[in-house]
Amino acid sequence: MAKVVRIYEFGSPSVLKYEETAIDGPAPDEIRLRQTAIGVNFNEILLRQGYGSFPPEKLPVILGREAAGVVEAVGKNVKELHVGQRVAYGMGGFGGYASERNIPACKVVPLPDSISDRQAAAMMVKGLTAHYLLHQAYEIKTGDIILVHVVTGGVGRLLCQWAKSKGVTVIGSVSADEKADFATGLGCDFVVNHQKQDFDKQVLEFTNGNGVKAVYDPIGKDTFMRSLNCLTRRGHFVGFGDLSGKLAPIDPALLMEKGSITFIRTSLRHFMSTPQELSAAASELFDIVEKSRIKIDYDQCYSLSESAKAHTDIEQRKVSGISILLP
Repeated sequence: MAKVVRIYEFGSPSVLKYEETAIDGPAPDEIRLRQTAIGVNFNEILLRQGYGSFPPEKLPVILGREAAGVVEAVGKNVKELHVGQRVAYGMGGFGGYASERNIPACKVVPLPDSISDRQAAAMMVKGLTAHYLLHQAYEIKTGDIILVHVVTGGVGRLLCQWAKSKGVTVIGSVSADEKADFATGLGCDFVVNHQKQDFDKQVLEFTNGNGVKAVYDPIGKDTFMRSLNCLTRRGHFVGFGDLSGKLAPIDPALLMEKGSITFIRTSLRHFMSTPQELSAAASELFDIVEKSRIKIDYDQCYSLSESAKAHTDIEQRKVSGISILLP
């Protein structure tokens, strides 16, 4: 019997139910995965509350979209993977909060020996997100200056380190002044507090009035207008979250008035929609981690049975950084 964490209704962390369930054999195009480490993402907290991007169509549902583990069985059509192989995923769909699960073989990637299971669980969604944000949503170039909101969060940490490795100047925003030293330690050239009303003025001062080439923003409505003020002429606003709520409808003329800027609201699933795209991005992610240009840290470990505590601690800001679950 597999251990899983389901929700039968939306609400507080108490709706997370730790249960046993039987798992059938894998379908022809699936693998059976014994999971060894599971990532926790803030979007799962929003989904549990009844918000978040791409909510489940019906309940009950097992949360989680990111994990690492060992292949226990393969479907009859699966040729590229074998029993005993270490793999990870960040595009697995619901079902991640589990000790075992079946998952389409096309959704997982083999793990190199240099990447631990816990590292993989901490970085698959966040690392793949950082990859498409920096290489596809807007392709950074040496000499660029960018603003990364929530730079000390899971995605923000990787965005900062990866951009710095490419010769980019990074302005990082934090939610509290006490996080500034950590942001500087990540490599930020300048740090602002996005909770304060003048962060856009600070950014313009740092850039001698020129503004930044791109803003990477997971916050949403609370920072949107001031983020536009930070952009240089023909700059790029890249949204990838709604932590403070969804944006109101945007008049396209606003983008022209702000300097003919571009606006994009993105989702990981649209940039990793094929096995080829997933494999290529994962290979680049693993390569830069292996070369130590990005440091992967997981700040807290909880047992799978402590999923509710993990959600509570994150929701109440008792912890920061990256949390993982261990079956």
